[in-house]
Amino acid sequence: MQSLSNFLYPRSRYYGQIKPENLMFNANLQEFAQRVMFVADLETGGKLSSQAAYEQIKTLWEQLSQANEQLGVGKS
Repeated sequence: MQSLSNFLYPRSRYYGQIKPENLMFNANLQEFAQRVMFVADLETGGKLSSQAAYEQIKTLWEQLSQANEQLGVGKS
């Protein structure tokens, strides 16, 4: 089951500056990219309309932006 999880939800190593907020944002960013990929695949396969895909990706982007603000990434 672990190999299936790694296949469906791969994680890449983080090479940036090691700070808790950077690591958390990186995890959020990887999850965002993965979810966008799933939405795009569903839209491409005809399982989701273009408008629904757009709305879902927009919501995911808003969630990522909110997480970025809460973490204070890039602020001194």
